[in-house]
Amino acid sequence: MKSIFICTLLLIFLESALGQGNKEDYYYEIPDNPKEYTAGNVAARVVDGLGFRYYWATEGLNSGDLAFKPSEEARTIEETIDHIVSLTQILLNAVNEKSFEGVDIEGMSYQEKRNLTLENIRMASEKLKTSSGADLAKYDMIFGSGGEFPFWNLLNGPVADAINHVGQIISIRRTNGNPYNQNISVLRGTVRG
Repeated sequence: MKSIFICTLLLIFLESALGQGNKEDYYYEIPDNPKEYTAGNVAARVVDGLGFRYYWATEGLNSGDLAFKPSEEARTIEETIDHIVSLTQILLNAVNEKSFEGVDIEGMSYQEKRNLTLENIRMASEKLKTSSGADLAKYDMIFGSGGEFPFWNLLNGPVADAINHVGQIISIRRTNGNPYNQNISVLRGTVRG
């Protein structure tokens, strides 16, 4: 009887652990649709779309891709990733009602920056999913260097900017001969067969 109880507990633990998935693979596909439309769920879905697109835009990059830039005036892919890290930190700080003082990525590997970005996106989305419209009104972007902007500006500023830069990564990596997975459906937020 004791062994059945232990096996049951082990199965529950494993199911729980597997159900949560590897944090690095959180945006392999977009999470399931929320059951209801709320201000927080809609904002979270936009953020989840960013997470899914970023996951696949940065999946399978190599050192040649990271250093590549299409022209002298352009950023490298890694410099673009560095900028997206900051944009997602601004997002996370805003939904946690904290000032943005910058983010220290000095010495971080590409994979560490990628993981940090995906985690920032995931945590912001989770917070938004539990947020009401009144909560969103409190999620101002506050910059330590001065300046404060409402949640509206967070959407058309850092979030839209991050989505734009993800598109740049996709284009630049394609130019460098390493296109991203063609089985991605951004409409469905899934990977085709």
